[in-house]
Amino acid sequence: MRQKALLAMSLPFVIWVFVFKYVPLWGWTIAFQHYRPNLGMFQQEWIGLDQFRFLFADDSFIRVLRNTIAMAVIKLVLGFVTAIVLAILLNEIRIIVFKRFVQTISYLPHFISWVVAANLISTALSIDEDGIINKVLMWLHIINEPVLWLGVGHYFWGILGISEVWKDVGWNTIVYLAAMTMIDPAQYEAAEIDGASRFQRILRITLPGLKPVIIILLIMNLGNILETGFEPQYLMGNGMNADFSENLEIFVLKYGISMGNFSLATAAGIFKTVVSFILLFSSNAIAKRMGEERLF
Repeated sequence: MRQKALLAMSLPFVIWVFVFKYVPLWGWTIAFQHYRPNLGMFQQEWIGLDQFRFLFADDSFIRVLRNTIAMAVIKLVLGFVTAIVLAILLNEIRIIVFKRFVQTISYLPHFISWVVAANLISTALSIDEDGIINKVLMWLHIINEPVLWLGVGHYFWGILGISEVWKDVGWNTIVYLAAMTMIDPAQYEAAEIDGASRFQRILRITLPGLKPVIIILLIMNLGNILETGFEPQYLMGNGMNADFSENLEIFVLKYGISMGNFSLATAAGIFKTVVSFILLFSSNAIAKRMGEERLF
C-alpha cells in the first residue's frame, strides 16, 4: 500500500488484460457445441469433444501441424543463433560510427510491414528480370536457369526462416546488447591482462553473462512456439507451396472461419493454447530443476 501511485498506474493494464484476455475465454464453449450464430449462446447443440476428434483425424490438420512445428523450430533456432551472434559482433566493434550504422541497418526491416516485406521477397525470388536472387546464383554458376523458389513447396520453410531473420534479427539483438552492458568491464580487463584472446573473452565472459537472458527468452519463446505468424505465410503462400506454407492460423481461417465452422476454429485455437501452456510450464520447471533462471 506504500506504492499507491504504481498500483494506480498498473490498474488500467490489469483491467485491459481481464477484459480482453480472460472474459473472452467464455467463448471456448463454442468448441464443444455445434455452434450456429443465429441462435443464442445457451440454445446451441452440445456435441462434446467431436470437433477435437475430427481435428486429430483430419489429414489437413496433421499437415498444417507439421508445417507449424517445422516453421517454429526453424524460426526459434535461427532467431536465437543469429541474434546472439550479431549482438556479440556489435559489442566487439570499437568504431562507434560503424557500429551505429550497422545497428540502424539491421533494425530497419523490423518496422517494415509484412505486406511490403513479402512483396520485396517475392520480387527478389521471382524468375523475371527483377529476380535478383536468380541473377546472382546464375552469375555464380550455382544454378543454370532461374528457379521459381516460391513455387517449390519444400523451399518454403527455408525461405520463411531467412525472411524472419532478415526482418527481425536487428530488433532481437536489443535485449542481448542491453544485457552485455550489465557485465562488469573489470572481467574483460582482467582476462586481457591474463592474456585471453578476444574469442576466449567472448566464450568465458560474454556468453556466461548472457546465459540468464538466453534461458528466460527461450522459455518465453517455447511458450509461443506454435505462434508462427499469419502474414508471411498468407502473403507468400500459393497453390504450389500450400502443402508447406499453411500453418494453424491459416487452417483456422480457411477451414474454420471462412466456412462458418466456428466450433472447429475455436477447437484449433484451444489446442494451440493448451500446447503453449504445457510447454511454458514444462520448460520453466526444467530450468528450475537445473538451477537456472526462470520466469516464476
